[in-house]
Amino acid sequence: MAETALQQSPTQTRIDTLQMPQTGWPDSARKEALSRVHSMGLPKRRDEYWKYTRPDTLVQGEALPASLFDNDEAPIFDGMDRLQIVFVDGVFDAEASDDLALEGVIIERLAEAETDIHWARDLYGVLETKGQDPVARPLAALNTAFATDGVLIHVTGTPSKPINLTYHHRSETSDAILHHVIRVDPGSEVTILENGPAAARFNKCMEVDIADGATFQHVRAQGRDHERRAVTHIFARLGSESTFKSFTLTANGVLTRNECVIELTGDDAVAHVAGACVGDGDFHHDDTVFVTHDAVGCESRQVFKKVLRNGATGVFQGKILVKKDAQKTDGYQISQSLLLDDDSQFLAKPELEIYADDVICSHGSTSGAIDEDALFYLRSRGLPADAATDLLTLAFLAEAVEEIENEDLREEINGRLAAWLERHRG
Repeated sequence: MAETALQQSPTQTRIDTLQMPQTGWPDSARKEALSRVHSMGLPKRRDEYWKYTRPDTLVQGEALPASLFDNDEAPIFDGMDRLQIVFVDGVFDAEASDDLALEGVIIERLAEAETDIHWARDLYGVLETKGQDPVARPLAALNTAFATDGVLIHVTGTPSKPINLTYHHRSETSDAILHHVIRVDPGSEVTILENGPAAARFNKCMEVDIADGATFQHVRAQGRDHERRAVTHIFARLGSESTFKSFTLTANGVLTRNECVIELTGDDAVAHVAGACVGDGDFHHDDTVFVTHDAVGCESRQVFKKVLRNGATGVFQGKILVKKDAQKTDGYQISQSLLLDDDSQFLAKPELEIYADDVICSHGSTSGAIDEDALFYLRSRGLPADAATDLLTLAFLAEAVEEIENEDLREEINGRLAAWLERHRG
């Protein structure tokens, strides 16, 4: 007798809602990923790396509806000269997107890349698979198996402008799965921007291979949708003297989990990952980061700041693993929260695992309220209480925002943070 829906495992129930695309060369990677999903099972609350975040709505069969709403604030990055690629509920929108031709880069859609000798064949699902050890990441494997679209970006030089991946949410029950693959050739440099709510439920994976002497800059803004449920993964591999820098701004959303898995495989590589989040009320935000040092003289930084109010919850799980031959490693990790009331909470799990003896590694995590002395000082200089609180909050977030190298992007992010704080006063 066939299993009934009630007898099926949650993993099989979720799989049954999806259909594996038939796109030629990714087929073998998709089937291997599906096998991993069956073997691991989708995450459960009792799993070590999910004990602070309930994965239920990310793994259940059907996505919970997320109502649409109007926002008269101009979309972030709109004032910048950039190449824009638009997805609506996980589907590429050719009319809203710019021409994909840009000097120094080759851009294709995953759904249309059918050539058997395609360069992405050596990367699709490869970094994701490597990132499953030592911590299982079944939602990333699910993405590799069932991603309906995405972009394949081969950076051969230095494009004259950033590439902006924009996501729109137009259906209250949309369930989007996107997978991006990026290769940055030796000595090349690219900036990737991401923004938009994407879907009612969103599962996105980005695999980034950064060759020797190459630079990858990434700035992401998650917001504008109060009922978003999303899980994202970035898997990055760094060659010698290469640079990876990623910053994420998160505002709004019921549940957001951002995972970043970085492997420094070449000497003198640099990897910085940072985030600033502001949450109010029914808001749960989880940053989970795993950085592996497997080469000499590499530097990594993890800088995460969270501002929480009205019962919002923030989570940080960050690990630095230094292998035995990764001498002269410089690893830094800081996670801090600013709790604007007694109902919010911050849950942190910082970790260091070091097998080399010539290293400089540190981590710290703090949680606290607004500095009353600083607040009193600002108010004594004539600032209203709300304005003074906002100023101190922006100062608290500044260390994370400063990780963005581009000054225009920093100003854009600071402006969005200030606007959010103003809207959520009281």
